[in-house]
Amino acid sequence: MTTEARPRIKITYATLRNDNEELHALYEQGVQESRAGLGAHHRNYVGGRWVDGAAGVFEARSPIDRDMLIGTFAKGDPNDVQLAIAAAHRAAPEWRHTPWQDRLAIIRRAAELISERQMRYGADMAFEVGKNRLEALGEVEEAADLLRYYGQTLEDNNGYDHPMDNLGDPAVHTRSILRPHGVFAVISPFNFPMALSAGPTSAALIAGNTAILKPSSAAPMSAVNLIQAYRDAGIPDGVINLVMGPGDTVGAELRENPGIDGIVFTGSYAVGMDLYRTFSKDFPKPTIVEMGGKNPAVVSRQADLEEAAEGIIRSAFGFGGQKCSANSRVYVEKQVHDELVRLLVEKTEAITIGDPLLRENWLGPVVDEKAVDRHQAAVAEARRDGRVFVGGERLTDRGMDRGFYVEPTVVGQLPADHRLFRDELFAPFTAVHAVDSLDEGIRLANESVYGLTAGVYSEDPGEVQRFLDTIEAGVLYVNRRAGATTGAWPGVQAFGGWKGSGSTGKAGLSRYYVAQFLREQSHTLVD
Repeated sequence: MTTEARPRIKITYATLRNDNEELHALYEQGVQESRAGLGAHHRNYVGGRWVDGAAGVFEARSPIDRDMLIGTFAKGDPNDVQLAIAAAHRAAPEWRHTPWQDRLAIIRRAAELISERQMRYGADMAFEVGKNRLEALGEVEEAADLLRYYGQTLEDNNGYDHPMDNLGDPAVHTRSILRPHGVFAVISPFNFPMALSAGPTSAALIAGNTAILKPSSAAPMSAVNLIQAYRDAGIPDGVINLVMGPGDTVGAELRENPGIDGIVFTGSYAVGMDLYRTFSKDFPKPTIVEMGGKNPAVVSRQADLEEAAEGIIRSAFGFGGQKCSANSRVYVEKQVHDELVRLLVEKTEAITIGDPLLRENWLGPVVDEKAVDRHQAAVAEARRDGRVFVGGERLTDRGMDRGFYVEPTVVGQLPADHRLFRDELFAPFTAVHAVDSLDEGIRLANESVYGLTAGVYSEDPGEVQRFLDTIEAGVLYVNRRAGATTGAWPGVQAFGGWKGSGSTGKAGLSRYYVAQFLREQSHTLVD
């Protein structure tokens, strides 16, 4: 007698609940597996082989507890990058000419492997960067769904090969075909170490490019896991390569080497803009830079304030505010300012903080001592120039002195042009400013070099439409309890910034993303 296997429960940022005992038990198994693997050595991956780094090794330690060694990792140098570029170029012709259906089949196998390994990969990520279980498991599944969705967009467009019109001569046949560029470099950040590695690399690969991944040195383990999934799915040697190491050596070589035909960077505005200005030399090359945000929520007197407060807290403090979409500034009409602040304080005080591996803790550490310093400097400025409504301290009790823990913080009574309304902090910190009208709130929201996400709370349809028509950001949310400015899923919400938050006007997680890794070629054939 045979029994059918139960279908795997799809876990997203919204599906893991405290009452889902089966999923929590599976995650605890993943934590035990991950803990057993702590301290191992991990090498670069070049030309289909795991190889040591010419510059030696570096350590990655957990922000949960600095005594916890995630592992040692191969430390690459420019020569390692050059070897990876050579391997990628050797693999490029065969991969480019592989039928797109066959490339897609490999990427879809990799997606299934990532989903099957979700518990282990999620636990690895939690140890590595301090995400709670909801954030970590959700990101692993997002990475898998990025592979699936980008593959679906390729399939929907028939491999980006489309017949064109005819001017009347039946002997003339015209087509538009998108062709790969060659070798792409992908430089990924620590805050979404798997999704923001998987998305760009998979888009490059299914488009027929080869790729070299350089992850953040704060989060190399998730990149190793991604490469393992690609390898186990059957990706040919040299098509995907991994070179870990510092940005000023490995990253610099990827930027300067003429063998790189396109580059994707996710990170800070300063680094992204410098890359955008300098990457192309003899002719323009694809430069996809996805930068930060200083994301506003605008709260009308017509808002449901409890809903607004919940959405603001979730977006301001989820993963310690270490998201480019974090809600770091709030503009609220004066008539409801005090009540909104009261609710924000109440909800912030209820947040459970501590080791994110434990089920009961919603907020874990920030990534490193520099993040603590940024938070503490911002708190000091708020105390000097305005008021700290709640939070602000570094936490050292219950073992948190061994990690990088700070209190989520809400501040206010600052001038509208204060730097805390301007500079991205990447910390659990949001600033509130009272305005005379919704229009003033929108105007102040738009006075930023950034334009990634924005949210509005109002029960007035006219106010909502005015916000949608005039706000300068690429990702908008209306009356969203689950998050004022955060939360996107492949094929559900496109995610890309305007102004200083992005370079192409095309968003990730969307139907237009893969085309950025291709260039158009017109074919006119006469019988």
